[in-house]
Amino acid sequence: MKGLILSGGKGTRLRPLTHTRAKQLIPIAGKPNLFYALEDLLEAGIRDVGVILSPETGDEVREALGDGSRWGVNLTFIVQEAPLGIAHAVMTARDYLGDSPFVLYLGDNLLSGGIRHLVEEYQQTQPQAIVLLTEVEDPRAFGVVVLDAQGRVVRLVEKPKEPPSNLALVGVYLFSPAIHDVIATLKPSGRGEYEITEAIQGLVERGQKVVAHQVRGYWKDTGKPEDLLDANRLVLSQVTRRVEGELEHADVVGEVVVEPGARIVRSTVRGPAFIGAGSLVEDSFIGPYSAIGKGAKVIGSELEYSILMDQAEVRQLAYRLDASILGHGVVVDGQGSTRRHTLQLVLGDRSQVKL
Repeated sequence: MKGLILSGGKGTRLRPLTHTRAKQLIPIAGKPNLFYALEDLLEAGIRDVGVILSPETGDEVREALGDGSRWGVNLTFIVQEAPLGIAHAVMTARDYLGDSPFVLYLGDNLLSGGIRHLVEEYQQTQPQAIVLLTEVEDPRAFGVVVLDAQGRVVRLVEKPKEPPSNLALVGVYLFSPAIHDVIATLKPSGRGEYEITEAIQGLVERGQKVVAHQVRGYWKDTGKPEDLLDANRLVLSQVTRRVEGELEHADVVGEVVVEPGARIVRSTVRGPAFIGAGSLVEDSFIGPYSAIGKGAKVIGSELEYSILMDQAEVRQLAYRLDASILGHGVVVDGQGSTRRHTLQLVLGDRSQVKL
């Protein structure tokens, strides 16, 4: 079985964070979201993985993943020239996939519980597809699945105005090669995309076996800033305390990861939290569900429930930074202001703000 990770798209809902980076490389608890997807495939025993790239961010993704040797996987990069839908991405990877069954994994999804159980079930029962579902409050934003009384998939609809159920497709699918014959018959939808929901519906209409399972644990589609922060919270809620950096007159409480080379000086960090390698926290307070990237600096400031990417800096900020995301190399300088308020910021890479 092969893996196929989708790491294309333009990430319009995450701007300005995605003006200069692939959305799949935004860090969650100190690690790019894309890496979690790759590690799920690896844990399930999959060693051959294709990665769908966009022309705009493909080089960045290639650089981040390298040749896959750090994970022990064989990577093949495939460029999808235009974002014409998930089924189009599979079509683009047709030569790579050949006659192998495969796991299709959207690279901006975050899933707990892994996929090993799904891969094992596929190998034992050989259905034409296994889809993963979760209940959602607003199904209109998703591909929606209808099940019969026995739990079998009978109907799929993409982003319906009047949803027939509240069961949404999660961005993880297992397919046999039969999916390619269906995709070859598809035409663009009203959105101008080749819909994977229509392809799976095609399998159902041909009498093929399509199995559905609900997510074990949590699932997040990290398509919006608030989703990134919630995903960060979910991952941090499972970390185990590990302090390898330097503490100087510091109070580190609870489940906190402090990577080697990080320094916490005259500061308090309340977990769960992540402090990246080579970072500096000085005369500051870091509250729960915060992730500080590698080489970042927080000086004379307070923050919580926030993500600072690598090399970001927050200095002398009298506001408490809350529910914020600062991109790579961002500098926020409070200049010693004496006002005390909560501040929420979402800033793209290398932005500079003085308050």
